[in-house]
Amino acid sequence: MSVQSNLLSVRKYIPEHVKLVCVSKFHPDEAIMEAYETGERIFGESKVQELCGKYERLPKDIHWHFIGHLQTNKIKYLVPFVELIHGVDTYKLLSEINKQAAKEDKIMNCLLQVHIAAEETKFGFSPDELLETLSAGAWRNLKNIRICGLMGMATFTDNHDQVRKEFRTLISLFNKAKADFFADNNSFSEISMGMSDDFKIAIEEGSTMVRVGSSIFGNRVY
Repeated sequence: MSVQSNLLSVRKYIPEHVKLVCVSKFHPDEAIMEAYETGERIFGESKVQELCGKYERLPKDIHWHFIGHLQTNKIKYLVPFVELIHGVDTYKLLSEINKQAAKEDKIMNCLLQVHIAAEETKFGFSPDELLETLSAGAWRNLKNIRICGLMGMATFTDNHDQVRKEFRTLISLFNKAKADFFADNNSFSEISMGMSDDFKIAIEEGSTMVRVGSSIFGNRVY
């Protein structure tokens, strides 16, 4: 199957109000261009060096999202051109993004990552840590970041009830954060959840943004 035909299959399940992030990490420029020529403009990468190279080589109207685990010393490379950082999992990281964005005279869009899965390998604030961080209020002084919503990854399992329950945890946290901290902030609107194996469930549960890679590009080329 070609990237184009895969995309057409995936697109059938994605309503207009849900953004599709084509997860292009470890895939070559040619595959990205095939998706681009099919009409896609949002691409997600998880390695800073790989993303910077692709940004240099590929069309400049691509909206790049960084979806990986971000180290503080790499932020400066992304801030000039990345549109959204999905995986902000500590206040320290948020603060450093703010510092680097200020140097670029830019407001950086961020999602706060919440650990909703049963797997220890996933990153993110625990639900309690998220609410404690927001309650502390120091983030309000970070003038060069814009918190646009939450991101989470469900457990990799065939148990759809568990996946659904984890997505509902993220939705519940989003609703609480919106009501308690972002009630007057229209920018806080994104719930990034759902990948190739579970994006249909995620959309049913209220995702506004799905990150789909292998269903579009096939198995990764390492």
